[in-house]
Amino acid sequence: MASKKLSLTSKIVIGMVAGIVLGLILQLTIAEQPWVQTFIIGGVFTVVGEIFISSLMMLVVPLVFVSLVLGTSALSDPAKLGRLGGKAIGLYLFTTAVAITIAIAAALIVRPGDGMNLTSDASFDAAEAPSFGQVLVDMVPRNPINAMAEGNMLQIIVFALLFGIALTLVGKPGERLKGFFEDFNVVIMKLVMLLMAVAPYGVFALMARLFADMGFATIGNLLKYFLLVFGVLIIHGLVTYPAMLKVLTGLNPLIFMRKMRNAQLFGFSTASSNATIPVTMETATGKLGVNNAVSSFTVPLGATINMDGTAIMQGVATVFIAQVYGVDLTLVDYLMVIATATLASVGTAGVPGVGLIMLAMVLQQVGLPVEGIALIIGVDRLLDMTRTAVNITGDCMVTTVIGKSEGQLDENVYNDPKADTKLANDNRNEESTANT
Repeated sequence: MASKKLSLTSKIVIGMVAGIVLGLILQLTIAEQPWVQTFIIGGVFTVVGEIFISSLMMLVVPLVFVSLVLGTSALSDPAKLGRLGGKAIGLYLFTTAVAITIAIAAALIVRPGDGMNLTSDASFDAAEAPSFGQVLVDMVPRNPINAMAEGNMLQIIVFALLFGIALTLVGKPGERLKGFFEDFNVVIMKLVMLLMAVAPYGVFALMARLFADMGFATIGNLLKYFLLVFGVLIIHGLVTYPAMLKVLTGLNPLIFMRKMRNAQLFGFSTASSNATIPVTMETATGKLGVNNAVSSFTVPLGATINMDGTAIMQGVATVFIAQVYGVDLTLVDYLMVIATATLASVGTAGVPGVGLIMLAMVLQQVGLPVEGIALIIGVDRLLDMTRTAVNITGDCMVTTVIGKSEGQLDENVYNDPKADTKLANDNRNEESTANT
């Protein structure tokens, strides 16, 4: 009975804390034992964690495609779709520029790289980032089915937008097909709710494996850098976003942050904005009250191009690496870093290892050695988890702002602290009715 009274957020937090504690205990005691590595860390924890991540990713493509088709078909005016796109891209790029500016300023004040001499054995093989022109070409899918199979978000978004527009223009056949997509969307959202119910166990396995494998010496050597990046991420997530929300909408930012907890925990545990899309969309519509016509477009787009957390890492890492190598960057160099990182947030969307690839681009742009990335790889996993939580918070903030500006935000739902509870109760009532 007591467990039923716990909210999903509480269960996820318990699973996360329990996983961290168990992982640390294993790290300090028997983690090096072969049977522990094989059967516990590499066995149970890895299998459960990977199944959890795979089940999240399983829903991403159908959810994004179906929701975006429905959202686009609901916007009968093509000009409105263009306006939504302009607002979303503009706000995402603006928040990214603000994020990296704050990061550079903080790094110049704290100077995390002073006194370090770790360059002798540093090496990093940077993957080549695509050109901006190639990005534009790659946005249009030659084979939509292949794009869905590979999870290429930009191509899926473009195809879904075109499909939704065509659905609106064909009249009655489009109306019949739209009914199918509406039913499909209901089924997908039910799958999301079922997956959220088992999330605490997946989070537990992911945290236990991570902390059982992570060495304390790695964090200790880069503690100043780690704490600075972490601190700037927290400031951006807890100060910049709420301040922008208040200024642009007048809504209570405390309500927003309270309703973001589940999505943030999912993002933190998975370290993947794409994997968290189902939970982010459920938060935007079910808890924040944004119409699906807006959230189905802005959330997948944000998961693809909104890289505020990564931009913060790039800003601090650029200054850190410059200080380690004794390179003095000029004001023009810093402005170049801001511009490059902001535009690269779109340019490298969908590329594996996007954070390190973007950082390699930035370092090359200002003449810093790319091999300096090797200095920060050791602690990047933990920071990547925090970056993802910040990124999805930004996705929902921008979605809420656009929903408000377009008159597509239900403020009664936004201000209702039990909106998510009511949604869960409605689902349970539907199941009870079906059973009877």
